[in-house]
Amino acid sequence: MVSTKRLSARNRPARENGSERRAELLAIAGELFATRGFLATTVRDIADAAGILSGSLYHHFDSKEAMVDEILREFLDDQRQANAKIIEEAPDPRTALTELIKRSYSALRKHPAAIAIFQNEANYLAQFERFDYLPGVADEFEKTWLRVLQEGQKAGVFREDLNLKLTYRFIRDTVWTTVHWFNPNGKLSIKSIADQYINILCDGIVTR
Repeated sequence: MVSTKRLSARNRPARENGSERRAELLAIAGELFATRGFLATTVRDIADAAGILSGSLYHHFDSKEAMVDEILREFLDDQRQANAKIIEEAPDPRTALTELIKRSYSALRKHPAAIAIFQNEANYLAQFERFDYLPGVADEFEKTWLRVLQEGQKAGVFREDLNLKLTYRFIRDTVWTTVHWFNPNGKLSIKSIADQYINILCDGIVTR
């Protein structure tokens, strides 16, 4: 059963409700972490990009670790809850699979920086106690997708010869790496990319 319990806010500063400035600082930091890398981005870099002094940043966050923690937790909480809802409501494995794919693609619109950070930095960050939840969440995501694939295989919806872990990794990598090339101002929308990918996955590219 997929857990819907939200990740603990341990060591995270209390949110300032309605603080647009706080959200703006997180967006700036997220973009820098995603493009430059977490280690290469300093508190001063974030402050400079925000047009404030480094000391002023500490009025909102106690460290850059606190910032990336909050960015990741928001994305991961959203994704876990969405996955749980899909598993609960989908009438069959194929619907569950396509909805998981669509929901993952829609996350690219809301959490592009967090997805890039999770891909690029999770292994490094997981070394530290503050981020010890990351491997568990990644494992939970994998189990959710594998459950759907296994149920589809048992129901005869998906091929019996599929290596399910390999299939999951193929889907995961294809979906999440889209964050590196997707242009929100381009001709392809998130919906059209998701629909096209689902067609390729389910129907193949070879004419019949």
